[in-house]
Amino acid sequence: MPKIRLPRIGIPVRGITGALCGIIATAFALGVAELVAALIRPQASPVITVGQSVIDATPTPVKEWAIAHFGFNDKLVLQSGILVILAVFAAIVGVIAVRRLLFGVIGVAIFGVVGIAAAASRPVAQLLDVLPAIAAPAAGAIALVVLVRALHRADLVSKTATLAGDTEFGTASSDNVAKASKQPQPESEQSEHRELRSSPSRRSLLIAGSVFAGAAIATESVGRWLQGVLYNARASREAVKLPVPVDPAPPIPAGADLKLSGVTSYVTPNSTFYKVDTTLVVPQVRTQDWQLRIHGMVNEPITFSFDELLKLPMIERMITMTCVSNEVGDRLVGNATWLGVALGPLLKQRGISRKADQLVCRSVDGMTIGAPLAAIMDGRDALLAVGMNGEPLPFNHGFPARVVVPGLYGYCSACKWVVDMEATTFNAYDAYWVQRDWAKVAPIKTSARIETPQPLSSQGPGRINVGGVAWAQHHGISKVEVKIDEGPWQQAELGTAMSKDVWRQWVYRWDATPGFHRITARATDGNGQLQTADRAKPFPNGSSGWHNIVVTIE
Repeated sequence: MPKIRLPRIGIPVRGITGALCGIIATAFALGVAELVAALIRPQASPVITVGQSVIDATPTPVKEWAIAHFGFNDKLVLQSGILVILAVFAAIVGVIAVRRLLFGVIGVAIFGVVGIAAAASRPVAQLLDVLPAIAAPAAGAIALVVLVRALHRADLVSKTATLAGDTEFGTASSDNVAKASKQPQPESEQSEHRELRSSPSRRSLLIAGSVFAGAAIATESVGRWLQGVLYNARASREAVKLPVPVDPAPPIPAGADLKLSGVTSYVTPNSTFYKVDTTLVVPQVRTQDWQLRIHGMVNEPITFSFDELLKLPMIERMITMTCVSNEVGDRLVGNATWLGVALGPLLKQRGISRKADQLVCRSVDGMTIGAPLAAIMDGRDALLAVGMNGEPLPFNHGFPARVVVPGLYGYCSACKWVVDMEATTFNAYDAYWVQRDWAKVAPIKTSARIETPQPLSSQGPGRINVGGVAWAQHHGISKVEVKIDEGPWQQAELGTAMSKDVWRQWVYRWDATPGFHRITARATDGNGQLQTADRAKPFPNGSSGWHNIVVTIE
């Protein structure tokens, strides 16, 4: 008679089960981390600290690619990618733990080390920020040990059932089973069978997995709920009553808005105004907690509260803003009415040193933006803004306060959630983006954008409106020209100018003929400087080139 062997659970089955154990243990660890982070601050969550560290370490070309391809969803894609990578890592750790539990626990510890290092390296790191990264691997290790041991016990129960029941070739005879039971057994098998007599069934593994999966969902949910309760500044924002400006923005002049179908609205609603930043969690700062410190190369440093800020004289200005990541013809441009304190006079009151040439603004999340003091102090309407289009700043746009400087790309001027301003020099300090090789000073480049007709669209022949917007902040737009194919440049009709800091709509009435046509637009600024035709990518100081599209006239 053939010798009876004890079949084991197949490698694929054990591997899949181990992977599930690793994923469940990691999900529980993340839930505990979110719960602990809720008691400290949301930015201490390991997913956030690791994600922010990834953003900081990502090469500029990759960041530009992400913005170009994912737009406002780039942060969501990053967080999803981190969770996917973490799930794969957790599955691998689970598979390893089934074979060598100690190695699996070490894998969980590695996850903790990465989280601790990321939390400690943040520019605004606090001592307690590492606690979620410590609690997470501890909880994950406990869950992994419990689940893997339950899996091992279930495996032993399976062996016993196989010995007493079916084999690959049929049912073992009672004689064979009896012979097998009479044969002397090694100590390891005797120990294994002693464990079998007290082991729970596979049902215990399912119960353990379900308990930890449920605990993962519960801790995550409670953590998110607590964060919403403890760090929600919505009530604080709703309580803000914006002061009446001592110098209100003039009304939009007649003829400024051409009201053309397909052309961007003259004023950009807050809900659709572009948003580009590096933060994974939009800061929720209550007005009662906010303070702004002005220091550095000034004679009279000062720190004031939000209530004190609102008591200062406010001015209101319509200003068009442009992101440096905006490609030729892209949509990272917006026009809004801003309410705030004139920044130049505010700094002048503090006694700015003549040797200072940079104002380093720091955000509550640690971002640093270095703005040239010359652009703030030259009389333009640079603002410490508290309002946007008649309401307090939206959270996405810097509530409670932010900086707006006409004529400069946002990365070197528009600090959101600002809490610190330091007068210094460009030689003494490189702000966040300058450290990543962007230009220290980047005036916005003149540009015209075609918005109608749409690229690659088809239309019938006849009179067609070719229109869009053009901008050259702090220089203004004096002319927009349109060229059809290789024909001559034709001057477009311009909407009435409001100020040199606001874009202008334009339209060219084209008598279209059948065929494929290339439409090109270019602008001239208020100083008579023609927009360059040289094509350039956004890095390191903004894109350039004439915008053109191709359409079909049928």
